[in-house]
Amino acid sequence: MTDPAHDAETLRERAVTTLTTARARTTLLTSCVEDPDLTAQHSPLMSPLVWDLAHIGNQEEQWLLRTVAGRDAMRPEIDGIYDAFEHPRAERPSLPLLPPAEARHYASEVRGRVLDLLESTAFHGTRLTEAGFAFGMIAQHEQQHDETMLITHQLRKGPQALHAPAPEPAPLVTGPSEVLVPGGPFTMGTSTEPWALDNERPAHQREVPAFHIDTAPVTNAAYQAFIDDSGYDDDRWWTPEGWAHIRQHSIHAPLYWRRDGRQWLRRRFGVTEVVPPDEPVLHVCWYEADAYARWAGRRLPTEAEWEKAARHDPAADRSMRYPWGDADPAPEHANLGQRHLRPAPAGSYPQGESPLGVRQLIGDVWEWTASDFLPYPGFQAFPYKEYSEVFFGPEHKVLRGGSFAVDAVACRGTFRNWDYPIRRQIFSGFRTARSAGDA
Repeated sequence: MTDPAHDAETLRERAVTTLTTARARTTLLTSCVEDPDLTAQHSPLMSPLVWDLAHIGNQEEQWLLRTVAGRDAMRPEIDGIYDAFEHPRAERPSLPLLPPAEARHYASEVRGRVLDLLESTAFHGTRLTEAGFAFGMIAQHEQQHDETMLITHQLRKGPQALHAPAPEPAPLVTGPSEVLVPGGPFTMGTSTEPWALDNERPAHQREVPAFHIDTAPVTNAAYQAFIDDSGYDDDRWWTPEGWAHIRQHSIHAPLYWRRDGRQWLRRRFGVTEVVPPDEPVLHVCWYEADAYARWAGRRLPTEAEWEKAARHDPAADRSMRYPWGDADPAPEHANLGQRHLRPAPAGSYPQGESPLGVRQLIGDVWEWTASDFLPYPGFQAFPYKEYSEVFFGPEHKVLRGGSFAVDAVACRGTFRNWDYPIRRQIFSGFRTARSAGDA
């Protein structure tokens, strides 16, 4: 019989670890530049870094100290300033934001009280406290904003402020470039993952016809072939909306790329380099991914196809938490957590491949799918509609798998991301698929 006290201690340790890991990353991202860089808006697509810092603290206070613990508000006058739905990103620099030192102090004070709260929290009784969900939700929220802040660092002009070692070279891959995923039903989503968010729920059966999927994400070299074949100048490969978008904005290559004579260069976190041919292509929008797939005689996988490739074990006829099984991600499985500041070469992480031999389904680059962001059958919004429900519809496309900028706490085989099909500043790439009957 399981000891409830032991379970509570395990949950408490996990909550402390994930919250502490997130805060260490937040601190790195907001301490590696001077205050003017924290208060500046580096792109109208993104908030000033100092807004993200105080927003992280405000969400933590609202959900853990006020809602879970029932305590009075520490700074009720700032709630509206840091309400992401009340103020679009482009407006946030004009708000009376807490200055950097005050934002740091506020977030630190909230965190201290939360760690004290954890000492006495019972992980049962309400949906928010069951299995420590609220603490997991806040850890994921902070890591998601850390990823957002890393995007801001990439958009930022100026010298390099962040440093990390490069990934190891990929092992020699001699297998096929695609694998066949057998047709049939599989269990999509989850009803058991304790920290899964509402849009990942509930688990349900999906019937997926047989299809082929790339064993690795599309590389820069492969994408350059599309560019060299005038892919950006041929409307055959583009949806009408995509064609109009790239023409209107004069897009001819992935974001941050520029041609220098006969080679392509790119800027990455303040450093200009030759585009690495063996890395997964990065910073492409959905329209670009879709156009490449059409040019290659293929298509983007649906969200259900992607998840079946990532989670289904045909031998055991079950869905796993991750491509490699049920164990939490480790460094040998995937490129996560800003351990590196770039994707690993295509074909990396053989210990993280799926039972069918598909690699890098978790980490490295978010992968665009063909699917709109829609609720699963039986979906219930929790703990608030604005997390997922207000985004459902054809305006947003689903991305899967996480990127090098995603922490493991916010990355699962069931985790769903979504964005507008024009977005390129995110750490997005893709892989392609084809139906089993296609040549």
